[in-house]
Amino acid sequence: MTKKWNEKSWQKDFLSMKSHSPSDAKLLMGGVKGLKDAWRLGVLHVEYERLKKKQMQQDQ
Repeated sequence: MTKKWNEKSWQKDFLSMKSHSPSDAKLLMGGVKGLKDAWRLGVLHVEYERLKKKQMQQDQ
């Protein structure tokens, strides 16, 4: 399963926000291959939303 990138991809945005472990970067770029990957991607998405909210509050 390959994910095609688009301009509004939260994964692409999240990769540029902070440094990631090689396994997390591979997951963000390559997509989910099983249940464990899906769980980890969900955790990363929650972290992304938290950082994005913090970043928006600092910009105001």
